[in-house]
Amino acid sequence: MFTEKDSEQFKAKGIDPKTVEKQINQFKKGFPYANIVAPATIKNGIVKLSDKDRDFYISIFEKKHNNEDIVKFIPASGAASRMFKELFAVLNNEKSINEDKSFNSAYNFFMNIEKFAFYNDLKKCCNKESDLKKEHKKVLKYLLTKTGLNYGNLPKGLLKFHKYKNEERTAAEEHLAEGGEYAKSKNGVKIHFTVSPEHTKIFKKHTDKLTGKYEERFNTQYIISFSTQKPSTDTIAVDLKNNIFRNSDGSILFRPGGHGALIENLNDIEADIIFIKNIDNVVPDRLKNDTVTYKKAIAGILIETRDKIFNYIRLLKKYYDKKLINEIKNFLETEFFATLDNKFISKSDAEKAEYLIEKLNRPLRVCGMVKNEGEPGGGPFFVQKESGSVSLQIVESAQIDMSNPEKAEIVKNATHFNPVDLVLSVRDYTGKKFDLNKFVDENTGFISQKSKDGKELKALELPGLWNGAMADWNTIFVEVPISVFNPVKTVNDLLKDAHSA
Repeated sequence: MFTEKDSEQFKAKGIDPKTVEKQINQFKKGFPYANIVAPATIKNGIVKLSDKDRDFYISIFEKKHNNEDIVKFIPASGAASRMFKELFAVLNNEKSINEDKSFNSAYNFFMNIEKFAFYNDLKKCCNKESDLKKEHKKVLKYLLTKTGLNYGNLPKGLLKFHKYKNEERTAAEEHLAEGGEYAKSKNGVKIHFTVSPEHTKIFKKHTDKLTGKYEERFNTQYIISFSTQKPSTDTIAVDLKNNIFRNSDGSILFRPGGHGALIENLNDIEADIIFIKNIDNVVPDRLKNDTVTYKKAIAGILIETRDKIFNYIRLLKKYYDKKLINEIKNFLETEFFATLDNKFISKSDAEKAEYLIEKLNRPLRVCGMVKNEGEPGGGPFFVQKESGSVSLQIVESAQIDMSNPEKAEIVKNATHFNPVDLVLSVRDYTGKKFDLNKFVDENTGFISQKSKDGKELKALELPGLWNGAMADWNTIFVEVPISVFNPVKTVNDLLKDAHSA
């Protein structure tokens, strides 16, 4: 199947040929739909905290966080080009400015241009005499291309999001400010960005300028680190007949494996507790309180649950009886809303103890969930495996067979969605780091249709970072307020009140 040149390409990327063969077979057989059996809702899969509960878990976090090695992990490799899709269309003459702003976001952009945090930088590029509300082509050229700010080609993290009285802040800077509020431990504030290789240098230069400012503000040390998506996680492309898609020079076309590839980057992080949040979901200081409050609360839940798990494993390693087995079974059913395998009841006590240790001794995640207000994205569901076990999972719409009336009804009754608000424990009861690759469900990837050089192709995305890549983790869902979810998907999202400093 593969040529000598192909073998050299695999070696250069660090990809095992067997992995490529496996991916080709995956294209042929496709991915099974997730067997969702019910939506996770309040009191049935999602924990709703009272004010008293919330304050209790915050107190746990505040008592113990200094003894934890904490990292704030931020996927930040995405380019900002999609933020400016309509503005690019105007620049390229594909679209005109429509003065009815309710139908045309480009018009809305220009009518409010002075409100953006990057306005002063843009004005300097265009020169002060320019009328930024009328000279559309000129303004967009200086905003989006290398002639000026080059915002159309930069990562989101380096764009100025918020305008303060005496400064403007990028998304990356807001994460530094936020990290000082809840990711501080005895080791300082550790922040890790995953970035594209071409942006690593400029990203590092940007954060290097800022660390002193926040070290002084929070009286601590900032340790900023970076990683890029590994070439070994790229996936092969095939044509519509599932034959290898080759470039014009005969080389195999590989594509990035999607954010699920970042499980490799996450696996390299040395920490007791890891917070995950997307690069574009930040707010100015005046609105950070809810984010900080609930980050601490869900981290407190993580610490308490982790400590219980470690205690149970140690007990089971020493002895077991029916009382302890039933107590731990009840713990799994009430804390994780898990249903055990069909064969559990017929096992001996020794087999049950072994089974429960295996169930407990896994990475742990606590995920904030927001009430669904029409936002796209994955949601919390109960998913059943062939063994009969049922667990909480974050499931994307593409993983669900919406042509099945029963599954469509389950989705219709869903109440919450995933804002990517996670806190993780990735060490076992002995302090050894889990190999996160062992907890991935390989059957939860995606196949999408793309094109290159005018030819149709099929692309494969690895199991999503918070979907299939964490499928075999122990999971707790907690309701968090909508105020913690303020992503910037288009440039005009920055005009919303949540992004006004």
